[in-house]
Amino acid sequence: MIVIADTSPINYLVLIDEVEVLPALYGRVLVPPSVCAELQRARASERVRTWIAQPPPWLEVRAPSRSFDEQLARLDAGERDAILLAEELGADQLIIDEIRGRREAERRRLPFTGTLGVLAAAAENGLLDLRNAVDQLRHTNFHVAQNILDRLIEGQP
Repeated sequence: MIVIADTSPINYLVLIDEVEVLPALYGRVLVPPSVCAELQRARASERVRTWIAQPPPWLEVRAPSRSFDEQLARLDAGERDAILLAEELGADQLIIDEIRGRREAERRRLPFTGTLGVLAAAAENGLLDLRNAVDQLRHTNFHVAQNILDRLIEGQP
């Protein structure tokens, strides 16, 4: 399975101590170098910067062969490169949160999910308690409507 991740999902999964659901669900996860750079920037939390400074063996850094696509110019570098890499490798899943990136992934017919989708899949596989994970997420700067979080939790047994 080929899974490509953008910055935001990794950031939030690290912040809520649930990043290990990624290898449990997908095995190996690929990120472009621009995602690593975004996770290392000064405004990232110290926890995230520390995590990416010693990336786990299941996280593979790979650059897309193309670095420019005019249709992706409005996106951040991480989103742009994650989409390019997902296209290039025929990814089974792109993990991306930002709405503009998700719209572009949809336009390009790339299968995608986001942080909430990863958490829901992990809960379905018995890897975490969804209510606890969502509660932890609420204590970050993750932006999503409250009713979406409520529906996600209500859908769980």
